[in-house]
Amino acid sequence: MIERAGNLGVRVRDLNNPHRTGFKGLSYFPVSTAWLFDARFEPYQPAHRIKIINILGMEQEYESPGAVVFQKDGREWRLDAVLEEPGDRELFIMFADATSGHETYGAGRFLYVPLPSAGRTRLDFNKAYNPPCALNDFATCPLPPPQNHLKLRVEAGEKTYAGAAAHRS
Repeated sequence: MIERAGNLGVRVRDLNNPHRTGFKGLSYFPVSTAWLFDARFEPYQPAHRIKIINILGMEQEYESPGAVVFQKDGREWRLDAVLEEPGDRELFIMFADATSGHETYGAGRFLYVPLPSAGRTRLDFNKAYNPPCALNDFATCPLPPPQNHLKLRVEAGEKTYAGAAAHRS
């Protein structure tokens, strides 16, 4: 059983599903220290409540304790981070960028960062990954909020799943 935006669902597992048996593996941009940042954390006082829409159009509210701010290409960039559950030990970031829909999954990617310490956190885009929706038609992935759509090519982390075309047919 899963709960999404107040709705209950049942997840069924099919070990013979052709999407699983025909899985083509994952591909990534080359790991690069150019995409690793000692980022500033700007807390929201009080924490913001952010409405996140999932791929099915359902809306859920998340707590955003603040924004992760980093510098790239002579410019400052911000990403609102959220807590998935109270007491989490990591911040969850959903983002889209100029590679989305080209080299990377069109709806965006996910990333976890450590909770800030002394107003800083480690932002490592090499760890960015595709949501389950990139691999599964039955997932209910949250979509990046509009403020987390970067006009920047994040050439780090997971690329579009090689079997995406076959997966969608």
